[in-house]
Amino acid sequence: MSSAPASASPAWHVTSMNPAEAPWPLLLLADPSREKVRRYLPGSTCFAARLTQQLTPSGVGTLVGVCVLVPLGDGQQAWELMNIAVAPAWQQHGIGSALLQRAIAWTRERGVRQLEVGTGSFGDQLLFYQRAGFRVTDIERDFFLLNYTTPLWERGVQHKDMLRLTLEL
Repeated sequence: MSSAPASASPAWHVTSMNPAEAPWPLLLLADPSREKVRRYLPGSTCFAARLTQQLTPSGVGTLVGVCVLVPLGDGQQAWELMNIAVAPAWQQHGIGSALLQRAIAWTRERGVRQLEVGTGSFGDQLLFYQRAGFRVTDIERDFFLLNYTTPLWERGVQHKDMLRLTLEL
C-alpha cells in the first residue's frame, strides 16, 4: 500500500480505475502528447492513488496518482507501463513507488513474464525504474525528437533518446 510507518495510517491508497476516468492533467504530466495518450488509454489497465482523508462527493478519495498498463502482443508474455504520474504536491511521498509495485504485482499475478517501460536516457525517472529492478534492454535513438512536437527538457538538457527498460517477472 504505502511506505508510511506501521504506526501511522496511510494518507492514500491504490485502487483499480476505469481508464475512461483517468484524469488528463495527471496523464499529461508523464506523457505530454495528448494524441499518444488517446491511442493507448482504451483497452488499458489503470490504477489510481487516492487520498484517504479527502473524499469526493462520490465517496472516493481525491485522485493524486495514476498508472496505465497496456498488453504487448497477446498480453501473455509482456505488458508495457505507458504512464505513471503523481500530482506535484504529492510527489516524494512513496505514491509513485506504490503505483509501480501494484503494477508489478498485478502483472505477476497474471503470469506475465516481462514488464517494459520507455523513459528518457537520464533523470529521476530512470533511477526510479532502476531502483525497482528494471534494466536497460534497448535504446531508441532520437525517439523524443521524432515523436513529440514540443521539445522535452529536464534540468537544462533536452531529451532525445528513449531507453527501453525491462523487468523480468
